[in-house]
Amino acid sequence: MNRWKIIEEKIFIALSAIATYSLIAVLGLIIVIVFVKGFNALSLDMVIKTPKGGYYYGGEGGVLNAIVGSIYIAFGATLIAIVLGMPAALFLNVHLVRHKKTQETIRYLLDVLWGIPSIVYGAFGFTLMLFFGLNASLLAGIITVALLVTPIMVRTFDEVLSTIPRGLHEASLALGSTKAETSYKVMLKQGFSGFITAALLAFGRGIGDAASVLFTAGYTDLIPVNLDEPAATLPLAIFFQLGSPIPEVRERAYAASTILTIIILIISLSARFLSNRYSKTNIK
Repeated sequence: MNRWKIIEEKIFIALSAIATYSLIAVLGLIIVIVFVKGFNALSLDMVIKTPKGGYYYGGEGGVLNAIVGSIYIAFGATLIAIVLGMPAALFLNVHLVRHKKTQETIRYLLDVLWGIPSIVYGAFGFTLMLFFGLNASLLAGIITVALLVTPIMVRTFDEVLSTIPRGLHEASLALGSTKAETSYKVMLKQGFSGFITAALLAFGRGIGDAASVLFTAGYTDLIPVNLDEPAATLPLAIFFQLGSPIPEVRERAYAASTILTIIILIISLSARFLSNRYSKTNIK
């Protein structure tokens, strides 16, 4: 009997290892293909210049407009997600701690919102635009992406807060702290590393999404200076360039993909670094 248990354990360890290394291999393959094709077409002009006349037909210029537009939309959406998501996650874990059914219902609804395809958020944002009479703009893109990333922000931070020992929460209340003081002076401080991770995860999702801004942010070769102006994004720039019949333009799409991938990697590494740093600070 013990022998079969040992064999079973080794089989599952082997399957787990195969699955893990397969995922790593697929990720590595994607990065290698994007980088190999992208670096051949990548140049300084692509990063520091906006598209010139005929750029999508092989003309001069770059995708600075898309880089700046993506950062604007992702930053604005993440800021809204923080304003809405941080209090919501704290409310779930402090004020509703004794209402388990309500907690689980809200978490289930947030999971459903997290799983909705981004194109649905784009369609919803487009409907809101028509209702309020708005044009495709930077503001519309920010609001739509904020709707997309807020559930991610709330659930990620909520999972971190739920790991904080219950005794810490009760000790704070026993010492005379209000629930608001417990939320922002105890729970937020202890879960701050998770808060940073949640914010950067929301930013990374926002900067890399195309479907949600397809109908709402519009597209322009210029850098927006007002919220009511259309804004280009890197995912849409990649999409439009890949659809070109001109080989040189399609190569630029891989260069834009390389830029976006580098940004996402920087965000991921920053999340890991800041999370580890603030975790150690809290332990001390």
